[in-house]
Amino acid sequence: MTIGVLIVDDQVMVREGFSVLLNAMDGIEVVGEAVDGREAIEQVAALRPDVVLMDIRMPRMNGLEATREIVAADTDAKVLVLTTFDLDEYVYQALRAGASGFLLKDASARQLADGVRVVAAGEALLAPSVTKRLIVEFSKISQARQLADPAGSGELTERETEVLVLIAQGLSNAEIADRLVVAESTIKTHVSRILVKLGLRDRTQAAVYAYETRLVTPA
Repeated sequence: MTIGVLIVDDQVMVREGFSVLLNAMDGIEVVGEAVDGREAIEQVAALRPDVVLMDIRMPRMNGLEATREIVAADTDAKVLVLTTFDLDEYVYQALRAGASGFLLKDASARQLADGVRVVAAGEALLAPSVTKRLIVEFSKISQARQLADPAGSGELTERETEVLVLIAQGLSNAEIADRLVVAESTIKTHVSRILVKLGLRDRTQAAVYAYETRLVTPA
């Protein structure tokens, strides 16, 4: 199936550049563009893209607010945040709001396409070291990580907690299955139960939760 992408950025050259790059990739089609967060919300409703490439700093409505509204609307669209700044607090907030991943604007065409495919498949784009660093840095100042006994964490089984830690370390379902010597389908079941028990939207929020609640700590 072709992955439909909506590009959201207030700079026309950025939108056009990403559009050219992505349309040249197999299985990816740019279905629309938006100049700010408000238009992005409208375009998501009208075009129903699979992935939204979301800039953060835009006039009228920024990418953080737009991400919150898109996620709250319970659409199928996955938000992939794009930014010039690799330690931008707004990016961390966007991840907490439900964005599925994060890339710098200087990513290569292949990295951009791979990122789109990863989040479209329901995975969190957490493998790049810069993303892990961002989550670690801003989890330090999160109020949630001050909890001695995180709400909901006691509901997880020992194996589910183990899987959650590995998610936060950036491992895919296949990699977790190899690490724990179980079937990948078993890991998928664990991930689904973790999200339900903790009231989280996806793997990205699960990873953020693990850092905030000190299940995973900076190395």
